[in-house]
Amino acid sequence: MKKQFILITVATFCSAMAPTFAQNPHGGGAGNAGGSHGPVMSNGNADHGNAGASSKGAASSSPTDLLTENNKLDSHLTSKLQSKGLLPAGTDLKDACAGFKNLGQCIAAIHVSHNHDIAFACLKSDMTGTAPATGTTCPVGTGSSKMSLGKSIQTLSPKTDSKEAAKTATKQSDADIRDAETKS
Repeated sequence: MKKQFILITVATFCSAMAPTFAQNPHGGGAGNAGGSHGPVMSNGNADHGNAGASSKGAASSSPTDLLTENNKLDSHLTSKLQSKGLLPAGTDLKDACAGFKNLGQCIAAIHVSHNHDIAFACLKSDMTGTAPATGTTCPVGTGSSKMSLGKSIQTLSPKTDSKEAAKTATKQSDADIRDAETKS
Protein backbone atom coordinates (compact mmCIF):
# COMPACT_ATOMS: atom_id res chain seq x y z
CA MET A 1 0.00 0.00 0.00
CA LYS A 2 2.82 2.40 0.88
CA LYS A 3 4.66 1.70 -2.44
CA GLN A 4 1.47 2.27 -4.39
CA PHE A 5 0.92 5.65 -2.68
CA ILE A 6 4.49 6.78 -3.49
CA LEU A 7 4.14 5.71 -7.14
CA ILE A 8 0.85 7.59 -7.50
CA THR A 9 2.39 10.70 -5.90
CA VAL A 10 5.44 10.59 -8.20
CA ALA A 11 3.27 10.01 -11.27
CA THR A 12 1.00 12.92 -10.33
CA PHE A 13 4.00 15.21 -9.80
CA CYS A 14 5.56 14.23 -13.14
CA SER A 15 2.36 14.76 -15.07
CA ALA A 16 1.86 18.13 -13.41
CA MET A 17 5.41 19.23 -14.33
CA ALA A 18 5.31 17.96 -17.93
CA PRO A 19 3.82 21.19 -19.39
CA THR A 20 6.56 23.24 -17.68
CA PHE A 21 9.31 21.18 -19.28
CA ALA A 22 7.57 21.20 -22.63
CA GLN A 23 7.53 25.01 -22.62
CA ASN A 24 11.16 25.30 -21.51
CA PRO A 25 13.17 22.38 -22.90
CA HIS A 26 16.22 23.34 -20.84
CA GLY A 27 14.43 22.46 -17.61
CA GLY A 28 13.61 24.79 -14.79
CA GLY A 29 11.04 27.47 -14.81
CA ALA A 30 11.07 31.22 -15.13
CA GLY A 31 14.37 31.57 -13.26
CA ASN A 32 16.38 29.93 -16.04
CA ALA A 33 18.04 33.02 -17.55
CA GLY A 34 20.13 30.96 -19.91
CA GLY A 35 17.17 29.17 -21.43
CA SER A 36 15.80 29.56 -24.89
CA HIS A 37 13.89 32.73 -24.04
CA GLY A 38 16.51 34.76 -22.17
CA PRO A 39 19.96 36.10 -22.94
CA VAL A 40 22.84 33.74 -22.38
CA MET A 41 25.07 35.01 -19.63
CA SER A 42 28.75 34.37 -20.15
CA ASN A 43 30.66 33.55 -16.95
CA GLY A 44 27.49 34.12 -14.94
CA ASN A 45 27.33 37.85 -15.52
CA ALA A 46 25.28 40.00 -17.81
CA ASP A 47 27.17 41.67 -20.61
CA HIS A 48 27.51 45.02 -18.91
CA GLY A 49 28.10 47.74 -21.29
CA ASN A 50 26.23 46.46 -24.28
CA ALA A 51 24.66 49.83 -24.21
CA GLY A 52 21.67 50.52 -26.29
CA ALA A 53 20.23 47.05 -25.80
CA SER A 54 16.87 48.69 -26.18
CA SER A 55 18.01 50.27 -29.43
CA LYS A 56 17.46 48.49 -32.72
CA GLY A 57 20.43 46.29 -33.66
CA ALA A 58 22.53 47.34 -30.66
CA ALA A 59 23.53 43.82 -29.70
CA SER A 60 25.56 43.39 -32.86
CA SER A 61 26.63 47.01 -33.40
CA SER A 62 30.06 48.40 -32.72
CA PRO A 63 30.09 51.55 -30.57
CA THR A 64 30.87 53.63 -33.67
CA ASP A 65 27.92 52.13 -35.60
CA LEU A 66 25.60 52.54 -32.61
CA LEU A 67 26.53 56.20 -32.12
CA THR A 68 26.28 56.89 -35.86
CA GLU A 69 22.79 55.34 -36.00
CA ASN A 70 21.64 57.19 -32.87
CA ASN A 71 22.74 60.82 -33.12
CA LYS A 72 20.80 61.82 -30.01
CA LEU A 73 22.56 59.17 -27.90
CA ASP A 74 25.88 60.34 -29.32
CA SER A 75 25.23 64.01 -28.55
CA HIS A 76 23.76 63.40 -25.07
CA LEU A 77 26.55 61.04 -24.06
CA THR A 78 29.29 63.27 -25.52
CA SER A 79 27.82 66.28 -23.74
CA LYS A 80 27.54 64.40 -20.45
CA LEU A 81 31.13 63.13 -20.59
CA GLN A 82 32.46 66.57 -21.54
CA SER A 83 30.54 68.29 -18.73
CA LYS A 84 32.13 65.87 -16.24
CA GLY A 85 35.59 66.60 -17.65
CA LEU A 86 35.98 63.02 -18.88
CA LEU A 87 36.08 63.83 -22.58
CA PRO A 88 37.99 66.83 -23.93
CA ALA A 89 35.94 69.42 -25.82
CA GLY A 90 35.92 68.75 -29.54
CA THR A 91 36.61 65.02 -29.09
CA ASP A 92 34.44 62.80 -31.28
CA LEU A 93 33.09 59.99 -29.10
CA LYS A 94 32.72 57.76 -32.18
CA ASP A 95 36.46 58.08 -32.87
CA ALA A 96 37.37 57.58 -29.21
CA CYS A 97 35.29 54.38 -29.06
CA ALA A 98 36.41 52.93 -32.41
CA GLY A 99 37.68 49.39 -31.96
CA PHE A 100 35.99 48.66 -28.64
CA LYS A 101 33.71 45.63 -28.36
CA ASN A 102 30.79 47.71 -27.12
CA LEU A 103 29.93 51.22 -25.97
CA GLY A 104 29.90 50.37 -22.27
CA GLN A 105 33.45 49.03 -22.47
CA CYS A 106 34.63 52.29 -24.05
CA ILE A 107 32.86 54.54 -21.54
CA ALA A 108 34.20 52.42 -18.65
CA ALA A 109 37.75 52.87 -20.02
CA ILE A 110 37.15 56.63 -20.18
CA HIS A 111 36.10 56.57 -16.52
CA VAL A 112 39.13 54.49 -15.47
CA SER A 113 41.40 56.89 -17.33
CA HIS A 114 39.93 59.83 -15.43
CA ASN A 115 39.55 58.10 -12.04
CA HIS A 116 43.07 56.65 -11.92
CA ASP A 117 45.09 58.95 -14.18
CA ILE A 118 45.84 56.20 -16.71
CA ALA A 119 46.25 57.32 -20.32
CA PHE A 120 43.08 56.47 -22.25
CA ALA A 121 45.15 55.78 -25.40
CA CYS A 122 47.06 53.06 -23.52
CA LEU A 123 43.89 51.50 -22.07
CA LYS A 124 42.29 51.56 -25.51
CA SER A 125 45.35 49.93 -27.10
CA ASP A 126 45.38 47.13 -24.53
CA MET A 127 41.64 46.55 -24.67
CA THR A 128 41.42 46.55 -28.47
CA GLY A 129 44.73 44.80 -29.10
CA THR A 130 46.01 47.56 -31.37
CA ALA A 131 49.30 49.43 -31.28
CA PRO A 132 49.16 52.80 -29.53
CA ALA A 133 49.04 55.88 -31.71
CA THR A 134 52.34 57.49 -32.59
CA GLY A 135 53.41 59.97 -29.95
CA THR A 136 51.76 58.25 -26.98
CA THR A 137 53.90 57.32 -24.01
CA CYS A 138 52.49 53.87 -23.38
CA PRO A 139 54.74 51.19 -21.89
CA VAL A 140 56.46 48.79 -24.28
CA GLY A 141 54.14 45.91 -25.21
CA THR A 142 50.95 47.95 -24.86
CA GLY A 143 48.36 46.74 -27.35
CA SER A 144 50.22 43.53 -28.17
CA SER A 145 47.10 41.50 -27.29
CA LYS A 146 43.48 42.15 -26.34
CA MET A 147 42.87 42.43 -22.60
CA SER A 148 39.92 42.96 -20.34
CA LEU A 149 39.54 46.32 -18.63
CA GLY A 150 40.74 44.84 -15.33
CA LYS A 151 43.81 43.22 -16.86
CA SER A 152 44.69 46.42 -18.68
CA ILE A 153 44.42 48.42 -15.43
CA GLN A 154 46.59 45.86 -13.68
CA THR A 155 49.21 46.07 -16.43
CA LEU A 156 49.28 49.87 -16.74
CA SER A 157 48.87 50.73 -13.04
CA PRO A 158 49.96 47.77 -10.88
CA LYS A 159 49.32 49.59 -7.57
CA THR A 160 45.66 50.20 -8.45
CA ASP A 161 43.03 47.71 -7.23
CA SER A 162 42.10 46.68 -10.76
CA LYS A 163 38.98 44.71 -9.79
CA GLU A 164 37.50 47.58 -7.82
CA ALA A 165 38.51 50.16 -10.43
CA ALA A 166 36.87 48.16 -13.24
CA LYS A 167 33.74 47.53 -11.16
CA THR A 168 33.35 51.21 -10.28
CA ALA A 169 33.97 52.36 -13.86
CA THR A 170 31.47 49.84 -15.21
CA LYS A 171 28.80 51.15 -12.82
CA GLN A 172 29.60 54.73 -13.84
CA SER A 173 29.46 53.77 -17.51
CA ASP A 174 26.12 51.99 -17.13
CA ALA A 175 24.66 55.02 -15.33
CA ASP A 176 25.92 57.46 -17.97
CA ILE A 177 24.55 55.37 -20.83
CA ARG A 178 21.19 54.79 -19.12
CA ASP A 179 20.88 58.53 -18.50
CA ALA A 180 21.82 59.40 -22.09
CA GLU A 181 19.38 56.79 -23.48
CA THR A 182 16.47 58.22 -21.48
CA LYS A 183 17.19 61.64 -22.99
CA SER A 184 17.48 60.23 -26.52
